[in-house]
Amino acid sequence: MPSETNSAFPAVEKLLEEAIRRKPRQGRSLASFERMLEATRELMLERGSEDFTLQDVSDRGNVSIGSIYLRFESKDHLLYAVIGQELQTVVETEAAMVQSIAAESGSLKEFLTKYLEAYIAFMAEHSAILRAIMQRAAIDPVVSPCGKEACHKALSETADVILSYRNEIQGNDPREKAEAVLHMVFASVARQFGLGASIEAGDPKIWKKLRPQLSDMAYAYLTYKD
Repeated sequence: MPSETNSAFPAVEKLLEEAIRRKPRQGRSLASFERMLEATRELMLERGSEDFTLQDVSDRGNVSIGSIYLRFESKDHLLYAVIGQELQTVVETEAAMVQSIAAESGSLKEFLTKYLEAYIAFMAEHSAILRAIMQRAAIDPVVSPCGKEACHKALSETADVILSYRNEIQGNDPREKAEAVLHMVFASVARQFGLGASIEAGDPKIWKKLRPQLSDMAYAYLTYKD
């Protein structure tokens, strides 16, 4: 996880600043602090919710309750710290993935084909923690803008990469097309992994038919002359 907040995430940066009462910089205190965060993250993933106590965090992370309260005012603040760092990590990891794929792709079609498969694998890896964050964002006005900020940043950065193939994209507004494609991709993949809906909402039969068509549909739309 990043050790410092990133100014490219103003809402997330503010969340982290307000969540962490006192952040250690080195030594055993820093190691203890990181165990608090990792224990909380593990419990969120295992329980699929926030249905755990600070005592559970204490036991899992081998840290005292007093140490937790030294760093965080409450369980909510500890959750905010985990959510903020996870949002940063997910966006930065996705951006690196997209840049790597672009470096290996000589055309828009090649990029889209590789990107779709990599994005599906990426979402499969991160869907559990994203689902927990989205559940919190749906009821918490503190988390909601952070989730939207992370989503918009990821979409914008991937759209920028798609626009590097501008000579292949048809139409008067290539950015609008690129962003529309990414919204379609996210909606399709997110449904399959239960993001924004119950995990049962994904239909394996539909997904089996849709998955191999996504990159072709995206390419057809981007290269269609309005």
